[in-house]
Amino acid sequence: MLVAVAHGSRDPRSAATVAALADEVRRQHPEFDVRVSFLDLSAPRLPDVLAAVAAEGNRRAVVVPLLLGHAFHARVDVPGEVSRAVRRHPQLDIATADVLGGSSLLEAAALERLAAVAGSLDDPRLGVVLAAIGSSHAPANAAVAQVVSGWTRRFGWAGGTAAFATTTEPTVPQAIAALREQGAQRVAVAQWILAPGLLPDAIARAARAAGPDLLLASPLAAHPAIAALVAARYTAAANTPATSRAAG
Repeated sequence: MLVAVAHGSRDPRSAATVAALADEVRRQHPEFDVRVSFLDLSAPRLPDVLAAVAAEGNRRAVVVPLLLGHAFHARVDVPGEVSRAVRRHPQLDIATADVLGGSSLLEAAALERLAAVAGSLDDPRLGVVLAAIGSSHAPANAAVAQVVSGWTRRFGWAGGTAAFATTTEPTVPQAIAALREQGAQRVAVAQWILAPGLLPDAIARAARAAGPDLLLASPLAAHPAIAALVAARYTAAANTPATSRAAG
């Protein structure tokens, strides 16, 4: 039993995107029983889904966090909900998979979204902003910066930088301005974000305000590589006989 858990949003596009991602996982792996859940703001919530899984008589479930980094939700919220579910449903063995970050599949999806708006990525005139929501957990933000730094070296861009919608700097406008000052003749904003929503919309508005020539990639959404990554995280956790492991 694969129980995918996303953060949740008041924006219905977010839940619809998560549902589409689950459908893509099912398409790739029709043998998987995939359930969708959320931590907050959207339904069904993770505790309710795990309760339903237990009530159906299942003995094993793997919670797969649809989270891109090891920030608060991955370190606290998901493990806490899983621990409570284990106490409520002792007959259900619950494992927790790792987050989606740190995978070449995640980077491949983001680069494909970027190439869809920027064309060939082997362009020394290009500057790239990798935009994320941002976290109070500094290592989570540093991981985003590390990703775009690796891309910059790989493709020989004029520059590459992370930017954040909340909590920390640089903001998207600051990052765009810095790349232009460094000599980037073309600037693109890639989104290190799974689904559309209020904060991704804010990132998009800030990017478009930087000028009509600004290139803006889509969120990662139900990209086939993301679905393959969800399946890989599930398989790795399902094959490890441990109960209630915390993500990351």
